[in-house]
Amino acid sequence: MSLSTVYVGSYAEKDAQSIYVYKLDSETGKLTLVNSTSGILNPSFLTVNADQTRLYAVSETNDQPGSVVAYALNSQTGELTRLNEQSTNGAAPCHLALADQERYLTVANYLGGNICLYPVLPDGQLGDLAYEVQHHGSSINTERQDAAHPHSTNIDPSGGYVYVPDLGLDKIIIYKLDSMSNQLVVQGDTMVEPGSGPRHFVFHPQQNYAYVINELSSTITAFTYNPDIQTLTTVQTVSTLPAHYTGSANTAAEIRIDPSGRFLYASNRGDDSIAVFSIDADDGKLIHVERVSTGGQGPRNFALTPDGTLLLVANQYSNNIVSYSIDTQTGKLTVTGENLQLPHPVCLKIFN
Repeated sequence: MSLSTVYVGSYAEKDAQSIYVYKLDSETGKLTLVNSTSGILNPSFLTVNADQTRLYAVSETNDQPGSVVAYALNSQTGELTRLNEQSTNGAAPCHLALADQERYLTVANYLGGNICLYPVLPDGQLGDLAYEVQHHGSSINTERQDAAHPHSTNIDPSGGYVYVPDLGLDKIIIYKLDSMSNQLVVQGDTMVEPGSGPRHFVFHPQQNYAYVINELSSTITAFTYNPDIQTLTTVQTVSTLPAHYTGSANTAAEIRIDPSGRFLYASNRGDDSIAVFSIDADDGKLIHVERVSTGGQGPRNFALTPDGTLLLVANQYSNNIVSYSIDTQTGKLTVTGENLQLPHPVCLKIFN
């Protein structure tokens, strides 16, 4: 039996258990609780360093500046030891990522409209805020795009550039992480269709392609990516929903590519499904394969095992995590039958 480790962030009050560590049986999809921790409000997004000795979590608040919390991590016992906490200077921190050989942490504040950069100290603590960028502007959706709403910070394969989809601006803003000055320097930006609301972003693991999932339009935009000059060129936009969709109001959420680079997965909240696409190796375009139910409501996040054989989806509103086996030849999903009940799970990270 092969076991992976799964880290789960959830929406919870500060005195409740909110970050969970599970062992995942890669043959059956069964999750077994190893440890959990409290003391942090709404750790809605997590990141873990490569050797699983540090975990970082946003503490999401809507009516005041949020924060980011650093933990020492024992990956065998799942024990988290709090190291320190830094303010994000903006409301609703929603995403974070380690950059530049894990020497920095980047954080996006959805309601604050700002991006923060922190040095990671040798002991894993976060240094004081090194740099902050404030986004400004709006787009055509008057309810959701009345202001800037950066939704994720995504690190390019070199580790030195940060790609930030801003849902409120309908653009992906590209920054260079200048380690000499501890600054984020604008390199350029790429627009998506007005009203799309770009949310999360992925680079292809082997080829120079990249993809953004657009929350408001329930679409995915495919790009060619030039690593030499850090630019994106749009090649395709496809729906995550079937043609003539008439179901519940839908917002797209998460996007992932399997380790082989052959398949892309996207989640729909409302339709409550995972859309599966194959990736054309010649041009990066997406070809629809299937759409499967997530077995719950509000699939805000999902993750694949490092070997690409299992997919786990976190259903925020139905309080459950459902696992699927992946056919590595077709990309298709089959429910394993494992269905874990857990309050408001919204972030999954899986490691060997």
